[in-house]
Amino acid sequence: MSSTVTQILHKAVDGERLTFDEGVALFACRDLMALGRAADAVCRRLHPEPYRTYNIDRNINYTNICAAVCDFCAFYRKSTDADAYVLPRQVLYQKIEETIALGGDQVLMQGGLHPSFKLEWYEELLRDLKSRFPQINLHAFSPPEIWHFHKLNKLPLREVLQRLKDAGLGSLPGGGGEILADRVRKAMTINKCLTEEWLEVHRVWHELGGRSTCTMMFGHIETLGERIETLDRLRQLQDETGGFTAFICWTFQPEHTAMAEVPPAGAHEYLKTQAIARLYLDNIPNIQSSWVTQGPKIGQLALFFGANDMGSLMIEENVVAQAGTVYYLTLEQIKSAIREAGYIPRQRNVFYEYIDETSGKAVGGGAASDGHQGSSKSLPVVAAGLASVPSHQAWVE
Repeated sequence: MSSTVTQILHKAVDGERLTFDEGVALFACRDLMALGRAADAVCRRLHPEPYRTYNIDRNINYTNICAAVCDFCAFYRKSTDADAYVLPRQVLYQKIEETIALGGDQVLMQGGLHPSFKLEWYEELLRDLKSRFPQINLHAFSPPEIWHFHKLNKLPLREVLQRLKDAGLGSLPGGGGEILADRVRKAMTINKCLTEEWLEVHRVWHELGGRSTCTMMFGHIETLGERIETLDRLRQLQDETGGFTAFICWTFQPEHTAMAEVPPAGAHEYLKTQAIARLYLDNIPNIQSSWVTQGPKIGQLALFFGANDMGSLMIEENVVAQAGTVYYLTLEQIKSAIREAGYIPRQRNVFYEYIDETSGKAVGGGAASDGHQGSSKSLPVVAAGLASVPSHQAWVE
């Protein structure tokens, strides 16, 4: 490992901000373990608590009808396709009832860019679901959907988001981020929002007091510099608004898509990219593991490469599954993965607040003795103050 990379890793571990060029330089590092150790040190500095978290929700794709054309997507359909659908309301009710029965507190509700549904349709949907299930957070509508609502209805973006918020929208997912570089977006998609538009949806939502997640799908036609460009744009917006609660990245799943010839990125590239994201995104407090695309073992290993969260039980997942990638874990398997990594599993909500009661133990370790047992203590969500957390002392080259 070069002395330059060593200096960059020390800089990140000590809480100093990396430059764009330093982020790119980390991709030249061939020592995956060194990247992992540094990312783990940053993660432990930001999250010294003995817990690692998960949540229970359901991914409901209310329609697969989409006006956009994305070469990387195996899920979308045109309205004239035989297998195009819009889920009946009774099916939505049943799915949410099942989620509640399994201990879930949220549904992730996304769909295609439907060419004819007006904003009133989405407002009525949210009001209906929130009135029937007031305890459920509606984590719904990706930025491309929101931008589509804005364009289709010819309404100001702020008005669209405020009306959806008033109707019951609880938080915004980070879907449709892919790579935040217009060269990539224009090459892979038609009729879908570009970088500035994707960011503007989150910006306005944050200005309205909302919180959201952010994502990156990589391993297709982007350059390594464009991965860092994506992280840099997210970091810039977080500096401005502080509204992102978490970052999630995953590898492109090419099977059954128009880009099936692209060689799939493997576990090495996933772990490397996630570790670099943890080092670069100094103001986004939480990183989720993507076991849904990587499988349970790599998903667990991600807890040592910068992730402090195992993500969702994912009672239902359709988009990735359409591309031929299907991994399922039970709740106990997720908890066991966290325990085996040396942590106590805690259930959290989308705002990274603990919502369970626990007296659990980590494998090889004792129960928490810091007064957090059985509490609903919130994990740090807002970016402010993260840089002041002292460095983790156990990091070595």
